[in-house]
Amino acid sequence: MSKAEKTRQFIIEKTATLFNSKGYITTSLSDITEATGLTKGSIYGNFENKDEVAIEVYRYNAAQLSRIMSRSFGNDFPTTADKLYAFVAFYRKNWRTVFSNGGCPLMNAATEADDSFPALKEHVRKSFEMWTQKTAEVIRQGQNTGEIRPDIDAKEYASLFIMLIEGGILLSKTTDDESFLNLALDRITHMINHELIILPS
Repeated sequence: MSKAEKTRQFIIEKTATLFNSKGYITTSLSDITEATGLTKGSIYGNFENKDEVAIEVYRYNAAQLSRIMSRSFGNDFPTTADKLYAFVAFYRKNWRTVFSNGGCPLMNAATEADDSFPALKEHVRKSFEMWTQKTAEVIRQGQNTGEIRPDIDAKEYASLFIMLIEGGILLSKTTDDESFLNLALDRITHMINHELIILPS
């Protein structure tokens, strides 16, 4: 990496939690300089404007989430059920870390950007599409191997899982009560066990 690329990456990593917790729109240039210890000139020397910083930080935060998903859906978990359980287990075990970093970056950016920050909204839309596609593909693989019922709609269940997780995170973070997220995760586990998996006869 060149010096300029290293500086850009430093700014992104130093402000990742700041943007996710304070907001992609409300985080100011002064907040960025305080978090990084750099001058405004240094920030603008590496980014066109604050919106570009916000988008790059969002992409970084979303990529972090994507890497976690990839580990859950990876070869360390041999069966489709194992992959889906690992996906659920991540949120059950790491909810404190998720909350301390401001919550889910996709949900935060989605609720904040809306029509007031269309460029960010488009990135969030693509992130949710990717998340849905990855989860649905795991379910389809299970259908191909005979582990998952062939008559269920993989994309529909992937979407339901995401909606439950996002809703659980939102309520738990708002009320400071983890039970809402655990309830959502329990429901997903119930669907995996009773609606998706083909039980041995």
